[in-house]
Amino acid sequence: MNRAEIVAKLSEGGLVAVVRADSPEQALKISEACIEGGVVGIEITFTVDGAVDIIKELAKKVDPNKALIGAGTVLDAETARAAILAGAKFVVSPCLCKDVCEICNRYQIPVMPGAMTVKEVKECLEAGADIVKVFPGELFGPKIIKAFHGPLPQARMMPTGGVSVDNVAEWIKAGAVAVGAGGSLTAGAKTGDYESITRVAKEFIANIKAARAGK
Repeated sequence: MNRAEIVAKLSEGGLVAVVRADSPEQALKISEACIEGGVVGIEITFTVDGAVDIIKELAKKVDPNKALIGAGTVLDAETARAAILAGAKFVVSPCLCKDVCEICNRYQIPVMPGAMTVKEVKECLEAGADIVKVFPGELFGPKIIKAFHGPLPQARMMPTGGVSVDNVAEWIKAGAVAVGAGGSLTAGAKTGDYESITRVAKEFIANIKAARAGK
């Protein structure tokens, strides 16, 4: 699957699960529950111990036609390369890290740096971002997507932070190509209720589809 196909699949799926966990075992269970719920993008953050090994394990056993395993909270080129070698199909950063973009561009891996101003979105595009992560999304809400699209209609944006089942439709209708969801999706892991993660994932996806259909 090439770079353009990966971006298209993530955009079509519309939901990237931001996986933060207290242990590698919990991260694997969260990821599996999300995939069971139909989530196409699984972002294993480098705040999780053993993130590289988790990415490697999931990349080996998960069919990329079903779900794509990526890396999140990537702050430098060394981490990006380790993630790519482990099998990550996309790389996400909370802000623009030019060395991360450079190595992803070199290996033709989709890169999604974070931004929160028009200037930052522009700089992300200039650095070769495939999708710009609007972060933290809750600071401005869906209206920020429309505001950014005024001067930069070509920017593909994925809000992360503050996106929930209840407001995801607003984000999609505002022009987001996909959304990133963390705690609002994976909260069940705190009590070991992984079935709730699968259920919430299905609700997210249903609401995204309905919003795209104009419902």
